[in-house]
Amino acid sequence: MQIKNVLLDLDNTILDFDTAERAAITKTLRALGIEPTDAIVKRYSEINMIFWEKLERGEINRRQTLVGRFAALFEELGVSVEAGLAEDMYENLLCIGHYFVPGAEELLETLHGKYRLYICSNGSKKVQDSRIASSGIAKYFAGIFISEEMGLNKPDKRYFEACFAQIPDFRRENSIMVGDSLTSDIRGARNAGLRSVWFNPAHKALTGDAAPDYEIDALEKLPILLAELSELSE
Repeated sequence: MQIKNVLLDLDNTILDFDTAERAAITKTLRALGIEPTDAIVKRYSEINMIFWEKLERGEINRRQTLVGRFAALFEELGVSVEAGLAEDMYENLLCIGHYFVPGAEELLETLHGKYRLYICSNGSKKVQDSRIASSGIAKYFAGIFISEEMGLNKPDKRYFEACFAQIPDFRRENSIMVGDSLTSDIRGARNAGLRSVWFNPAHKALTGDAAPDYEIDALEKLPILLAELSELSE
């Protein structure tokens, strides 16, 4: 069956979250009197990933994720700084501006009108709404599903089912999920019975049990793959 619905992750699939994160955490730490060395910024990113994966597994809630990552970092650094204050500063800075993943703008232009596009993101509503508005990409999408707003997170099957319920005439056979995260996007798609495309520009090794159906290392390869899948189904 021809592909009709393309569900796209946002961070590090369309918008470059790593660059935005680095800029925001650097400014946050500096404002708090902590020198943002490369090692500290790298360690924050590692801790952040650990906490988000805990959230994906349902071990902690969103607020515990957002504040806990800073509490853990400050404990390691041996500094006495209010984690909640750091989180508020960081989130406000993260809302400012945007950076595109290479090829993302061209991808959206190419896919728009040929497929119904949807954003499926685990990010915070305030941050994602701001970055989507700043980047001007909302016009390409038929729907935007932010986990905080929906009360569920990828890879929870219920998150995807809530998305499906808002997609007109939704059918799994003509839909596909595209994202960079094995733990949220690819595992989530599998949990929901959806085909998936792993966006893997860094050529990371496949780990865990969340194997994607397809893999690309550049966004410009996605339109070709979608066209091939549609041809195969004819």
